[in-house]
Amino acid sequence: MKKIIIAAVVGGIILFMWQFVSWSISGLHNGMQKYSPKQDEILKYLGDNLEEGFYYLPTVPEGTSMEESSKFMENSMGKPWAQVYYHKSMDANMGVNMARGLVVDILAVLLLSWMLMKMGNASMQTIVITTLAVGFIGYLTDVYTKSIWFDTKTLADLIDVIVGWGVVGVWLGWWLRRK
Repeated sequence: MKKIIIAAVVGGIILFMWQFVSWSISGLHNGMQKYSPKQDEILKYLGDNLEEGFYYLPTVPEGTSMEESSKFMENSMGKPWAQVYYHKSMDANMGVNMARGLVVDILAVLLLSWMLMKMGNASMQTIVITTLAVGFIGYLTDVYTKSIWFDTKTLADLIDVIVGWGVVGVWLGWWLRRK
């Protein structure tokens, strides 16, 4: 049990540190947070017209018939569209958010380490490939699937999977195979 806990804590820290570098120092995700010189006007307009929530524009109200929905979507083709995550108040409590992120990373590596230990005497190669596979499963079933439906760019997320989970895989391959 001690071996799995150490694997999870160190692996979680490795993953967390890569995420920090990826989202801050490297600029890898800068394209996901673009600046608008009209941001104050846009935020005021949104605040005057929206409740807090996630919006997909354009769309139809709940209860719209399939026929009306189809016609609406057909008429919307080729026109602008947007996704808006709107919050009435910014709460960037970085300490709490970073702690939550680290706990999630440790938990993810804990679950992976438990699975790897159930494999018996897995080779370094098997551990690294399995770790990368777990990262790819998360990427494919969440990030990439959303990109199919909402036309988002995912290269930075793919790089996160390869680097973050790749380094974690090397760590786990070394640590879990120690006697």
